[in-house]
Amino acid sequence: MTPNSLAFIALCNEYCSAVEHARESGHDDFVDSMLRLLPRLYITASDLTADISEPDAYIAEALDEDYYESVRRAMEEVLGEDDAYLEVFEEDMKYSDTPIAASVAEGLADIFQVLYNFIDTVRDAPDDLASEALAAVKEDFGSYWSKPLCNVLRALNNIKY
Repeated sequence: MTPNSLAFIALCNEYCSAVEHARESGHDDFVDSMLRLLPRLYITASDLTADISEPDAYIAEALDEDYYESVRRAMEEVLGEDDAYLEVFEEDMKYSDTPIAASVAEGLADIFQVLYNFIDTVRDAPDDLASEALAAVKEDFGSYWSKPLCNVLRALNNIKY
């Protein structure tokens, strides 16, 4: 494993921990924490280089729906009225005369789900399986979770400043 891969795994763990303890940190500390973690996640995920020997590598689902919901609700409560923001990059926005609202907590929970599943996969995995999981999470980053990360980062920046 490369140093960047190890840094990414540690960063994913730090993000998951911050999300799981959102209720304990309070509004301002939670927003500050996310504003520190999200850009680092973006940069580190962008820089991942993972060889994939199995073209159909995937990350197994480890997070159950009840835990996802409890984490999402906790963040929603911490953020309060700051949870909702207008989403301008929604595909349906092209066809809509009204703004489309999105939830910071839901975006953060969606990222949490990907990273939680990834951490669960690599926790005790041999190097070859960990490399495949890194390749899968990198692919998921490009096709899915980079977008909510950027969107909630913009919303959190607005909350902070």
